[in-house]
Amino acid sequence: MSAGLGLHATRRRALGRGVRAAAGIVACAFALGARADDAQEFARAMRTDDGRLAASLLERGADPNAADVDGQVPLFLALRDGAPRVALALLASPRLAVDAANRAGETALMIAALRAEADFVRRLLERGAQINREGWTPLHYAASGPGVEVVALLLDRGAAVEARSPNRTTPLMMAAGYGAIDAADLLLRRGADPKARNDAGLTAAEFAARVGRDALQRRLEQAAAR
Repeated sequence: MSAGLGLHATRRRALGRGVRAAAGIVACAFALGARADDAQEFARAMRTDDGRLAASLLERGADPNAADVDGQVPLFLALRDGAPRVALALLASPRLAVDAANRAGETALMIAALRAEADFVRRLLERGAQINREGWTPLHYAASGPGVEVVALLLDRGAAVEARSPNRTTPLMMAAGYGAIDAADLLLRRGADPKARNDAGLTAAEFAARVGRDALQRRLEQAAAR
């Protein structure tokens, strides 16, 4: 009899564990579904840059870090797609993970830097956004952008002027080949090494040469010869 009761208790415990496991699976699926819904709702707010809708979603408990099906987080998308009111609403949320990255490892600070959004760069830095990181950095992105203000701002806040991307490309190389010529000159004045080469063996001068920036190429070559 006692053995029978013991077996019955064992079965009850196993059943309880199964119920709890099933409940956990359901809860996890519900959470994933909720996050997907949150991402869709934020996307709807971004289409018309509806900051009030974004704020309302956050007040109702929507996750400000909910990634969409492509792995993009709301703040990154708001800054990338020109929805500043939604971006401000997200930045006001204490639950925002300011350094949340997309699948490519890009953060909100990186896209704000690329778009030369100096005001948002400052706001992100005030929220504690990380300037220096492994691989591509916000300074690489700023150097690739259309202006010099954000490059100067990041350098003033401690950005590593010789940061190396996964293929050893520096911010100076990015500015020389893709960004503002003034940004390349600024990086050079702030100590960037014109002799540095990336994994393809290219210097900043060679980046400039590939896009026909002859005067910049000469300045970089002269700096490298010193």
